[in-house]
Amino acid sequence: MYYVIKKQNTNPLSTFIGFKVPKYISSKKSDTVIFEFIQNDKPVRKWVKKEDIILLTDDREYFLKIYKQFEDVQKQQQVLIDKAQANLDKTLETFTETMQDEIDKYTQFLDDSDIPQNLL
Repeated sequence: MYYVIKKQNTNPLSTFIGFKVPKYISSKKSDTVIFEFIQNDKPVRKWVKKEDIILLTDDREYFLKIYKQFEDVQKQQQVLIDKAQANLDKTLETFTETMQDEIDKYTQFLDDSDIPQNLL
């Protein structure tokens, strides 16, 4: 059995998946690897770009160790993303409140009766 970690290119984030595969076919001349799975007692082949393969090994323990490291990094990065999103939301809220205050002041200024009509 072989174990694979593959990049999942999603927009805007790039994530990964891990899976096991009983057989693969590779060639130095090709930029893809063919993974062969058995579904409903029939072989099914999936082509994957070599550049998307992060790890391909037959060592299950090593695979699990690396996969766990990737998951930990992904969780840490998600915490940073969540904090940045919260900061962005707060900044946008503050901006909106400030702009609304300025618009209210300007509207009040226009409504004042002591402004000469020729300035309006």
